[in-house]
Amino acid sequence: MSTAQHTPLPYAYETQVYTEGLSDKRPAITFDPFKWEGLAKERLSADSFGYVWGSAGTRETDENNRKAFKKWGIVPSRLVKSDFPSLKTTLFGEEYEYPIAIAPVGVQRIFHRDGEVAVASTAQNEGITYILSSASSTSIENVAEANGNGSRWFQLYWPSNDHNDITASLLKRAKAANYKVLVVTLDTYILGWRPSDLENGYNPFLRKDNIGVEIGFSDPVFRKKFAEKQGKSIEEDMETAAAEWAHTIFPGLSHGWEDIQFLRQHWDGPIVLKGIQTVEDAKLAVQHGMQGIVVSNHGGRQQDGGVGSLDMLPDIVDAVGKDLEVIFDSGVRCGADVAKALALGAKMVLIGRPYVYGLAIAGREGVRHVLRSILGDLQLTLHLSGIRSVQPEHLSRSVLRRTN
Repeated sequence: MSTAQHTPLPYAYETQVYTEGLSDKRPAITFDPFKWEGLAKERLSADSFGYVWGSAGTRETDENNRKAFKKWGIVPSRLVKSDFPSLKTTLFGEEYEYPIAIAPVGVQRIFHRDGEVAVASTAQNEGITYILSSASSTSIENVAEANGNGSRWFQLYWPSNDHNDITASLLKRAKAANYKVLVVTLDTYILGWRPSDLENGYNPFLRKDNIGVEIGFSDPVFRKKFAEKQGKSIEEDMETAAAEWAHTIFPGLSHGWEDIQFLRQHWDGPIVLKGIQTVEDAKLAVQHGMQGIVVSNHGGRQQDGGVGSLDMLPDIVDAVGKDLEVIFDSGVRCGADVAKALALGAKMVLIGRPYVYGLAIAGREGVRHVLRSILGDLQLTLHLSGIRSVQPEHLSRSVLRRTN
């Protein structure tokens, strides 16, 4: 999908670090995935850290996401003659260099001044698919420019039917800017009960700036409607405009399955539904002509007391894996996590909080470090397990065993 100049073999990042160590040069950022969170906390305000770290309620869903990975162990095979495993995967008839993608995370400029531009440009350089959030602090067009000839998808927080004209405008802009896949988030029609944000009194979408609302502020249809309704421009009353845009993309009530038809009329590429957690909903996605789903609980950020997303993946893959592309999200922290999700049937795995922590720690270099670390870890995990590639004939449930 991308002609980016990236490391040919991800595991070579390890070789590079050890070679530099011969000259007493040590890495600037830890390789321990569980220390990235603490380093990010040191650099961020309480508001910003609380936003990315925060989960719904008592964090039970977030904890269950992590526990779900520990229920599976990888069983290695020995005396397997093969080169380092290929990480190439295929979705929607296109070949992707790697089976991971940048999960859509909004308001990235609260984590680093370069925000989405830093992440999108790094994703392009590393050959990794970038998914832009509707809650971006950078416009659709400017992110596309930063991403260059990289692979990019557009995530939609879906306005209510009263604002179908705005939805159509967003999709038109995304298509014109060469976003190939539409990812529609289904579990965030209103923000969840997040104690960390509530304690800080912090909602980045309601402040009189363009953080989190830039995609709306740069949209011609929204701008026109706001001016007609308020009798002034967005710039003359940014606080009101921010609140109005937030209510547009977080309307409080869910769409119904019958509304999918509108998206199909206005998007001629693959459509992926994000937030699927049941076999029944996965089957409905097939019935409504969707090309993919993301098995996800929003990283535990929306609903407390939920089941781990990985726990739901096998049954969903068994039910619909031959009918559409199954993508996985929620709780991923390292290469072994990616390997387990792929073995359970996912075709691609989304990386969320880890790259945001990298962004907070060191901007572009931090994002690059996190992505290369996860890919290097993934490739060596497969290689040392005698797994030749991420293709289903090599990486499947047969390499896993339940551990509890």
